[in-house]
Amino acid sequence: MDSTQRARPAIPHAIRAALPGLLLVMFLGALDQTIMASALPTVAGELNGLDQMSAIITGYLVAATAAMPLTGKLGDAYGRKRVLQGSLVLFTVGAGLCALAQSVPELIACRAVQGTGGGGLMIAAQAVIGELVSPRERGRLLGLIGAAFVVAAVAGPLAGGAVVDLVSWRWIFYGYIPLGLIALAVVSLTLHLPPVPRGRRVDYGGSALLSLAIVAVILLCSGGVHNGPEWLVPVLAAVASAAVAGWLFTARRVPDPVIPLGLFRDPAFSIPTAVSFLIGFTMFASVSYLPAFLQVGMGMSATASGGMLIALMAGILLTTSVSGVLITRTGRYKAYPVAGNLLAGLGVLLFSRLDAGSSPWLVMAAMVLLGLGIGLVMQVMVLVVQNSVERRHLGTATSTVAFLRQVGSSVGVAVLGSLIAARFAEAVPRDVAAALGSRINSLTPKALEALPVQDRAAVAEAFGRALPPVFGYAALVLLAAFVATLFLPERELRTTSYSDAPSETTPGAPQ
Repeated sequence: MDSTQRARPAIPHAIRAALPGLLLVMFLGALDQTIMASALPTVAGELNGLDQMSAIITGYLVAATAAMPLTGKLGDAYGRKRVLQGSLVLFTVGAGLCALAQSVPELIACRAVQGTGGGGLMIAAQAVIGELVSPRERGRLLGLIGAAFVVAAVAGPLAGGAVVDLVSWRWIFYGYIPLGLIALAVVSLTLHLPPVPRGRRVDYGGSALLSLAIVAVILLCSGGVHNGPEWLVPVLAAVASAAVAGWLFTARRVPDPVIPLGLFRDPAFSIPTAVSFLIGFTMFASVSYLPAFLQVGMGMSATASGGMLIALMAGILLTTSVSGVLITRTGRYKAYPVAGNLLAGLGVLLFSRLDAGSSPWLVMAAMVLLGLGIGLVMQVMVLVVQNSVERRHLGTATSTVAFLRQVGSSVGVAVLGSLIAARFAEAVPRDVAAALGSRINSLTPKALEALPVQDRAAVAEAFGRALPPVFGYAALVLLAAFVATLFLPERELRTTSYSDAPSETTPGAPQ
């Protein structure tokens, strides 16, 4: 590194001024995915819709994921600041509408509005950072970005439960309004980006087809549709297939598709997006089902099982911060996702060895390993992709990594959930299953307490035998991610940001 580069500030002035607003934006986007966890039963109960709890979550998830590709492309075409401001407005308005909802269908619709804005928050904020900070210097920010996610993951369930206990669930959404307005004001005043080249057209038709495909796939993976009419699953499968085929057809013919297929020819783009899908598949499935095993199979309290997740988040924050500093110092990044997938795979493999008598310390060790591994992979994949593309594809590349990770999480939760349900149904003694009837599909720790002691022990033992081996399949998924990262090209990280040299890339430049 020459003396000029050593003299560069750790964080350029433009990002230092805008960083508080961007971190608040990312915190809001991450918080909204966790704060409803502890409040959901109360919300659904007050609105007389306990049987529709999963739909409240799915409504937000579908909208947020479907909005990601279009958000990235709009930022590339019309400016990331405008898209970020628009996403904040949509998110805040959606929150206000949620607070006023009088039924579960109303709440689902309003959550979809909020989710559309929420998906845009995450993409636009990370794309702005990608424009203002060079890949070489961005490592110093990975710890702050990771901290926003970790704080949201830990504080979300605690805040949601506290608001429900002290006032009303509606204040969860009322609270977003001042936070959203503050973030909008800070971003508007502090964020300054170079002008965007004019003349680009957004492929709205292709965006609609891709969004339709994502919606159909997530609904298929959500599990709730399997309890609906028999025709629903094949119809959704047909819609997903037709939408994907239509999107591929348009992507090959329009001049500027929502996700240019040519980007996938570059292994510095295709491998990180594939790894993001696999990491999403494993991480979210593990986080979704492990607390249930700890409570039902091992008899832990909800508080204790939640404390185990804090160990996971601490591991993510530690390695995200350390790897970021080292990447900035050395300019090398490949070793971190390779090691990260190995560590995460070992953690998930330990989950597969758990049983009802396992030590909580073994669970804690597995959580820490998984967190340390994920922290070495997730943000590095975003960094590699942003380093490999031109400025005109920055938002598109950032959104592709994020939405494939989100789709991976939906598929992972559905696939592993189906395996767990099938194994649990086989493991429960027939007489106990017959006595429980349809209640066997809606068992919770509280419902288990109401069962006779003998039945409760049988159910806990069956669940304890059914769930851990499924994590062995998740470990195979991480093995595939590890193999993929071995082929990840390690290129020199740019030391100039796009805001430093906006003329470096112009529409129509060769890829």
